[in-house]
Amino acid sequence: MISQTPTTSGASVPGTDHGDDGITRAVVDAYLTRIGADRPARADIEALRHLQHRHLLAVPFENLSVHLGEDVVLEERALMAKVTGGRGGFCYELNGAFGALLRALGFRVALLQARVFGDGGRLGIPYDHMALRVETEDGTGPWLADVGFGDNALWPLALDVRVEQEDPRGVFRLRQAPQGDLDLLRGGSRQFRLDLRPRTLPEFRGGAWYHRTSPASHFTRSLVCSRYTETGRVTLSGRTLVTTVGGDRHRSELATDEEVLAAYRDHFGVRLSRVPQLREAVAAPGPDADR
Repeated sequence: MISQTPTTSGASVPGTDHGDDGITRAVVDAYLTRIGADRPARADIEALRHLQHRHLLAVPFENLSVHLGEDVVLEERALMAKVTGGRGGFCYELNGAFGALLRALGFRVALLQARVFGDGGRLGIPYDHMALRVETEDGTGPWLADVGFGDNALWPLALDVRVEQEDPRGVFRLRQAPQGDLDLLRGGSRQFRLDLRPRTLPEFRGGAWYHRTSPASHFTRSLVCSRYTETGRVTLSGRTLVTTVGGDRHRSELATDEEVLAAYRDHFGVRLSRVPQLREAVAAPGPDADR
């Protein structure tokens, strides 16, 4: 096992996405307020660990836009506005927004695409998932930061380390895979295959389009809103509210729309005017149809 503070070369990342220069200090401050974090004095690993932890506790993983008929706009200002406006999102939105925040705070960030392991070890589509490569001012890392992948690590993982890494959420390991990729394992089980080549936000539009329109995507077949808590996790799936504290799970069914809306508000800070309804997936125009 290793600690979370290995020190390896911190060379700059070729092709690092420098993001949207229109992100203002006021937007960054609003984002930090949403996640309950102070502006860090230095873009070091301690700040990165704190920001990821606070983000996971405050901003839910949710696919409500898919079922509310809302568009998913993969542009940094739109993603940050969604977070500061009290919502969450799925991986492209959460890691896209978090990457923009980190970049504005002085971290060097590259977007990475990954393919998720499904049933039987089958890999998902290219651009199935977005994760972040982050470099810090203290010369540690590089780090794998991820606030958009289900029950994942609470802290950033050392990207260049190939032995087990302990985290409050379990034991993780990055293992060499074909063609220079890396497999992320949790407790020995493969989570996703990471491509280390830097990407840009527009490259993820196809994956986002697939996951919000395809009948084969689990995002079109379920409603979910979930976030970490200090003691476990809270998840609202449709009308079922599940609260996990340690190893204990409490499940309750919400009978009325008012109870559902109150659960979104009280547990996730998400204020909705109507209850999302599971909709059938309908193939929509491709992600570049308007271009």
